[in-house]
Amino acid sequence: MILFPAIDLKDGRCVRLERGAMESATVFNDDPAAQALSFERAGFEWLHCVDLDGAFAGRPANAGAVRAIRAATKLPIQLGGGIRDMAAIEGWLAAGIARVILGTAALKNPALVKDAARAFPGRIVVGADAKGGRIATEGWAETSDLTPAGLGRRFEDAGVSAILFTDVDQDGLLGGVNVAATAALARAVRIPVIASGGVGGLKDIEALLAAGEPNIQGVVIGRALYDGRIDPAAALNTVRRVRPC
Repeated sequence: MILFPAIDLKDGRCVRLERGAMESATVFNDDPAAQALSFERAGFEWLHCVDLDGAFAGRPANAGAVRAIRAATKLPIQLGGGIRDMAAIEGWLAAGIARVILGTAALKNPALVKDAARAFPGRIVVGADAKGGRIATEGWAETSDLTPAGLGRRFEDAGVSAILFTDVDQDGLLGGVNVAATAALARAVRIPVIASGGVGGLKDIEALLAAGEPNIQGVVIGRALYDGRIDPAAALNTVRRVRPC
């Protein structure tokens, strides 16, 4: 299982939100590149980055910070937020981003996701962000009638690399990852699933591992790393002990 430390970008700084509300932002680091390097030195093998301003604007808004992160670390990066056309996808992949996350585009322009997945096999992630069990878009400001499983099934044969499932109702609150919903999605689709939202301690990582779903590829960890509730070495050892990466 892959542990993805999160770097969420707002106004060029590393922040964490509560339930996706921009007004709830807490700044944890003014230097995203230094934060990325810190995660690399801690032993993580991937980075998860989100352009929060871009998610609301519908276009990349923290490109400078993302490029600084890319230059500072050798780790592969998956990036989401405001990536809604092929030009943006191609641009980020050419700039050294390993995988791009398409959330709003996955709901509103599924043909784009399928075209991108065909053009860039293994480098497209579908973002399935859920409020009340329904897919949320536009930086989580709008909610649709589609479920995460329904969204995932649209791309079963498209060649996407993963589904990033975020429980928006839990995000940033440290109240616990939604293991049941994550496991249910992993059983409902053939695409690997990454859990996100609510991770508050080692017990959440252990619970995902205990679910025994081989289709759960990894988990994104945010605030719990920044405030010290999760020790990177302990988290990485837990995963390697139970299920080798």
